[in-house]
Amino acid sequence: MRLKKDNILIRDVISSDAKILCKWWNDGEIMSHAGFPNGLGTTVEKIENQLKSDTDQKGRRLIIEYEKQLIGEMSYRNKGSKTVEIGIKICDFTKQEKGLGTIILRMFIRSLFEDYKFEKIILDTNLNNKRAQHVYEKIGFKQVKINYDSWKNQLGELQSSVDYELLKADYLSYTKEA
Repeated sequence: MRLKKDNILIRDVISSDAKILCKWWNDGEIMSHAGFPNGLGTTVEKIENQLKSDTDQKGRRLIIEYEKQLIGEMSYRNKGSKTVEIGIKICDFTKQEKGLGTIILRMFIRSLFEDYKFEKIILDTNLNNKRAQHVYEKIGFKQVKINYDSWKNQLGELQSSVDYELLKADYLSYTKEA
């Protein structure tokens, strides 16, 4: 995948990106919302090996560039039945709360529906991640389910999550109105 708009580029991760992914994934502040307040404790070599399994059909990890700087990552996983699961992290905190997430997600969603022919996009987020929920709902995602105290983070603390979905037909009608 390679999507460009103004100063934003979304592209496939390449092996040389493993170093920055390792830095981000081992940073507890970046990873805390995903249940890893101590980071993943992974290595560049492990990440390079994981990247070898990425394909357009199964799913990929993607890098987000803004003004030619790496600021975050995204991913998609084909779940079958024309359904795809996505994730996004803007890892550079100075680039958060500037509207970039909304623009980036819209670019990504359009490509998944139009280029990859998916009919439904699903995602989940921590119930405490109100900023992400606001962005998802602004784009048109519908809350499907709240999973209260359904998992524990690295520290053993119970966490809750919210499941979202976006159907292609709803997105197309929503974007015509917006």
